[in-house]
Amino acid sequence: MSPDTYKEPAPYHKGEANPFESMLIRFDKACKMYNLDPGLYNYLKQPVKQVIISIPVHMDDGRLEVFEGYRVIHDNILGPSKGGIRYAPDVDIEEVKALASWMSWKCAIANIPFGGAKGGVKCDPSKMSQSELEKLTRRYTSSLLEVFGPDTDIPAPDMNTNEQVMAWIMDTYSMHARKTVTGVVTGKPLIIGGSRGRTEATGRGVMIATMAALEKKGVKPEETTCAVQGFGNVGSVSAKLLAEKGVKIVAVSDVSGGYYNKEGIDIPKAIEYVKKNGSLKNAKIGNKITNEELLECDCYILVPAAKEDQITGSNASRIKARLIVEGANGPTAASADKFLERKGIMVIPDILANSGGVIVSYFEWVQDRLGYFWDEPDVNNRLMRMMNEAFENVYKSAMQYETTMRLGAYIYAIDKVSKVLKLRGIYG
Repeated sequence: MSPDTYKEPAPYHKGEANPFESMLIRFDKACKMYNLDPGLYNYLKQPVKQVIISIPVHMDDGRLEVFEGYRVIHDNILGPSKGGIRYAPDVDIEEVKALASWMSWKCAIANIPFGGAKGGVKCDPSKMSQSELEKLTRRYTSSLLEVFGPDTDIPAPDMNTNEQVMAWIMDTYSMHARKTVTGVVTGKPLIIGGSRGRTEATGRGVMIATMAALEKKGVKPEETTCAVQGFGNVGSVSAKLLAEKGVKIVAVSDVSGGYYNKEGIDIPKAIEYVKKNGSLKNAKIGNKITNEELLECDCYILVPAAKEDQITGSNASRIKARLIVEGANGPTAASADKFLERKGIMVIPDILANSGGVIVSYFEWVQDRLGYFWDEPDVNNRLMRMMNEAFENVYKSAMQYETTMRLGAYIYAIDKVSKVLKLRGIYG
């Protein structure tokens, strides 16, 4: 293979790192180690479809606003593409491309028959009414009717979207199909075809991955301490379930800041406080710290479950944790990898650690198609089996190639997708 085949991508944002750049750097390294055919590399590097649409919406005050929407299908080699939709003022096509790529690798690692996709709308939902969000969602959906479908591309919730948004997508698609099509979207309310266990799925997957990693390291949960950055759905559920396993949670944080308590934080109390007050601000659960201080605090397990690029080349050398389990998408920039590796810190990458959400989304899609729904213990048991199987496959890949769990995960995913692509062949 020519050394010029793989080239480091040029950043599209100013600054040290961005999600697409970090993804491509790791992808390139994994492809080199795997010795992927250059043609297949070029095929898998680029998304198969990128759609940019204009979304006109009559606002409540009579103004006509036009929003920009995106849907990127990275691949549909393993099956219909799958991925969330985010509403955010700073979302752009490059971010959506990165997230779609991550979904491809995540689905391959989880051994579910989906390719990767992602969607987004550039808007500020905090400044929009419920009726404006509904109009936006329905117009976005109707503009993508030829893309969406239970056998083609299946959306799900992501940043600033929820069960209600998914219900609007399902209804809009169904009205055009002239029949109820519950399987077109996942993350729906239970009453219209959602799955039990979906709300806790990502956090439960983080807990399962953490337990598997501790077992490999020969460490008992009750002997460990943990810091969780981000106390939304993923962070709070991860903290709650890890605490139930005996892990002492010594630090938590959200956008309002963080708290440290070496004696352990009462997680149910913290969750109840957030339910009542909307955030951790002024909670009496420990000593005040910043989000940056939480990342560098004295703990055995660190769960970054907040935003992208929290651990970078600038702070990685100060991380004290021995195990990092990525609850968020892309919380560790590629620039941090060499520092963490030198320190011997085991990192369970996002494409493995937070795949519980897409696994239970797959369960929801299956149940919708069957018209038969499982109880929650059944969902959780199936999730545990699939997460443990995925962890073992990635661990074996990392050992075989004598590399990190992150590159082991990429190699496992690339191996699977490229083999299926070879078997299917290139039409044309």
